[in-house]
Amino acid sequence: MLIFRQLFDPQSSTYTYLLGDSRGREAVLIDTVFEQARRDAALVSELELRLLYTLETHVHADHVTGAWMLKRQFGSLIALSQYSGAVGADRYLAHGDKIEFGERHLSVRATPGHTNGCLTYALDDQSMAFTGDCLLIRGSGRTDFQQGNPHTLYRSVHTQILSLPQECLLYPGHDYRGLTVTSVAEERRFNPRLGGEIGEGDFAGYMENLGLPHPKQIDVAVPANLMCGRREDGAVSLTAPTWAALTYTFAGIWEIQPEALEEIADKVQIIDVRESSEYTGPLGHIRDALLIPLGELARRAGELDRGRPVVAVCRSGARSAQATVMLQQAGLRDAANLAGGMLRWRANGHAVEGGSN
Repeated sequence: MLIFRQLFDPQSSTYTYLLGDSRGREAVLIDTVFEQARRDAALVSELELRLLYTLETHVHADHVTGAWMLKRQFGSLIALSQYSGAVGADRYLAHGDKIEFGERHLSVRATPGHTNGCLTYALDDQSMAFTGDCLLIRGSGRTDFQQGNPHTLYRSVHTQILSLPQECLLYPGHDYRGLTVTSVAEERRFNPRLGGEIGEGDFAGYMENLGLPHPKQIDVAVPANLMCGRREDGAVSLTAPTWAALTYTFAGIWEIQPEALEEIADKVQIIDVRESSEYTGPLGHIRDALLIPLGELARRAGELDRGRPVVAVCRSGARSAQATVMLQQAGLRDAANLAGGMLRWRANGHAVEGGSN
């Protein structure tokens, strides 16, 4: 069974794709974003996958890839086109190459025209393909910089993408309207730049008169991506906070396990966000935990010491997850959620005050 996730970066409107083999537990990521590397790493870990590759569809001009950061985390290989001009990759791909993960693979199709190093990745059964900026939903990548050529792009789309089976689903590198997927049949019929009876000359004339401004991040993104995302400025790090043994979840929340909390309980503020009847109820509460029900937390956050980390606790970890978000919004950056709440705390044999045996 194929594991498939489509992820989105709102800043650059970039789609990142995770594909994994459920039997072999091996996976690849396509078009990662530097600022979203922690998110992607959390998903890979939560799904218990082994990340083999980060793949690039091309050298991006609107965001920096997270490939280097994820390589540091997982030891994954960085792969992109042999014509990309990038240095520091582990594998340079050519037309016809295969990227294997578990019992599945992606076939590499060279689709230049937006840049010289554009690639499309087609799944082994041709049920889906990942087109990067070559073919967008009812559109196409621009051709006015980075070796762009409308004639080359037109031929790439028609010979390597629209030649796939009509039912093949096409997943683009970007979409600015919230659209997520299209198909070969749809784009053959409805793409206003490349579909129907539109010829190469029609397409070239269209593209040469777009008059678009250059991407805002081009001066930062292209040099960084030519280094496969290796950055020295430390803008994003996958290193966890040092005040406790924490895990970052795909939901975007730092969590601490009961054993780790017990070791540092005297060094942090523990906030119990249940109702008072629960605090004194059968599950009891952690010693010295301050009761601030979730409904009161927003107005009482000022009672907390901003110089000490905070751990939020509830029955199961659900309400305290929301409390962690609220604490961070209130400026308490060192905040974490007790994973599993009081249920796991008690199940693991940790001491409580009150409650029943």
